[in-house]
Amino acid sequence: MRKVTFPHMGESYRTFKMLLNDLGNEVVLPPRPSRKTLNLGVQYAPEFACFPLKILMGTYLETIEKGANVLVTSGGVGPCRAGLYAELHKRILHDMGHPVEMIVFEPPRLYPLNFIRNVYKLNPKRLSIKSIIECIKRAWRKLQALDNAEKATHVVRPRELTPGTTTKTYKKVLEWIDAAYTMDEIIEAEKAALEEIYKIPQDPERLVLKVGIVGEIYVLLEPASNLEIEETLGNLGVEVERSMFLTGWTRDNTWKETVEGMTVKDAAMPYLPELIGGHGRDSIGNTVLYAKRNFDGVIQLAPFTCIPEIVAKTILTSVSRDYNIPVLTFFLDEQTGKAGMTTRLEAFVDLMKRKKLLRKTGKILRPASAL
Repeated sequence: MRKVTFPHMGESYRTFKMLLNDLGNEVVLPPRPSRKTLNLGVQYAPEFACFPLKILMGTYLETIEKGANVLVTSGGVGPCRAGLYAELHKRILHDMGHPVEMIVFEPPRLYPLNFIRNVYKLNPKRLSIKSIIECIKRAWRKLQALDNAEKATHVVRPRELTPGTTTKTYKKVLEWIDAAYTMDEIIEAEKAALEEIYKIPQDPERLVLKVGIVGEIYVLLEPASNLEIEETLGNLGVEVERSMFLTGWTRDNTWKETVEGMTVKDAAMPYLPELIGGHGRDSIGNTVLYAKRNFDGVIQLAPFTCIPEIVAKTILTSVSRDYNIPVLTFFLDEQTGKAGMTTRLEAFVDLMKRKKLLRKTGKILRPASAL
């Protein structure tokens, strides 16, 4: 019997579970990445493979233990190793005696036939095209609801009167959205979730910093891979705006790129006119856009050994100097500890608060440098 699984990436698993079930698949839910997941990945992945490859390796092994034999994942374009993850994972798993089937979705905007063939493979119910489209529409709406609820927590958490209230409420409302099935139920669940989050008692007078987060997609979207950095920042009084959500990435790679004013590509052009793979150019362009919107700082998250983000980091030093915006970079791997990260974040937040307060006094400040 075919049992389907996929990578764990934030709360998006709730959407993929619904969609794959609707198409007639038996789904094995991927576990939230844990120390066990990472240990398995490190044991069987190449030593110098980047962090997401190791986490996904561990995730696949955990789901295979539960009976999964079909792995659904995404591909990639450009000079980045991520586009080869699926083939490497498949070869390692086959060598270990796990004859899994790997279904790889390439960006539909560039490879529409690949998308159609893969949907057909994952449609054992043999639903009509009209029915498939309806299933995808509901899944898309649920994904939007999940992203919107998460964005709301980024606004409320740094202002909450009682620490931990936002996180507790967020966990509760996620279950509301998860339980919603019809389009009307999803819309109603999203409305109720946002109302529940925004009614959390807040301190309107609190000094709140605004920080943009840029970097590689997996370590941006999976909290377990970045040690819950957004929650930590919120508890430190920082409103986070992440440069990438799965809805935005899906839209840009499915039917059209999002264009609102100056594009990320335009913003990065003076510093990096060429595509270097991954999300390196996006990291630069989004940092420029955050600076133009008067953000207090930017944090770059990247897997250790990720070449596109290493290139971006060297360029972000110039962006930081030119736009007078502090930039902090974390390269993440299995050795990264939460205590050490929190210490660096506390120092970074103190720096930004001092800078913000000095601006209010009218004193002249020296340009900030990248950390």
